[in-house]
Amino acid sequence: MLTTTQAIAAIAVMAVVTFLTRALPFLLFDHGDHPPKLVLYLGRVLPPAVIAMLIIYCLKSNILAVEANLTSLLDPAVLSQWLPALLAVAVVVILHIWKHNNLLSIFGGTILYMFLVQAVFVS
Repeated sequence: MLTTTQAIAAIAVMAVVTFLTRALPFLLFDHGDHPPKLVLYLGRVLPPAVIAMLIIYCLKSNILAVEANLTSLLDPAVLSQWLPALLAVAVVVILHIWKHNNLLSIFGGTILYMFLVQAVFVS
């Protein structure tokens, strides 16, 4: 259990760190009308990289399940593992090509995946 002094110190440290994480970008990069080239580059490159990492992370267990059972790909147990994810990924791609909106694409695919897993492909 923290003492009162330790609790106040912890809250103060968290407040300072939170303030610095909010204020530091403005202090470092607000020297003119245009942000630095590095910030523009990261803003252009990081969103697709993060989405690619999320896709790989989300599909890794499904890919491994299919790889382990290549001979029984149409087995209902195996099908219920990879088909919802594949359909959700297809919907994400279609929504993103159609609307060019990251949030709509991610939420649409997530909602479809959750519906398929909980209502259609119930184990």
